[in-house]
Amino acid sequence: MIRILAKSVLASAALLAAVGVSAASRDTYVATPAAAPTKSFLITRDTSWQVRDGAYVATNAPIREMIACQLVARSAGALTGFTVNGTAFDGAELDACNAKAKGGKATAAKAVTAQAPAN
Repeated sequence: MIRILAKSVLASAALLAAVGVSAASRDTYVATPAAAPTKSFLITRDTSWQVRDGAYVATNAPIREMIACQLVARSAGALTGFTVNGTAFDGAELDACNAKAKGGKATAAKAVTAQAPAN
């Protein structure tokens, strides 16, 4: 009886270890800014981004991919690339992301329309 219990415990431990490994390999987000990062880390809402090889990297973002990209762009400026688990955003997705970039086109367009007199 003790041997069966011991085998069950070992089997459960092995299963939990395997689940723990797969849970540890969460989504990996990589945001490559157009300008070199000036900070060693960045925090957007609930996500902490660390600088690695000139890019901001996060292992978990509890929000949609596009929102994560836009939040980094809003803080760090325009991005030249954004990948999730090795899959890069295409040109249209990256443009949509960069529309929220600090100092980007969206900000300049709002400033111009705010100054235009109403007819």
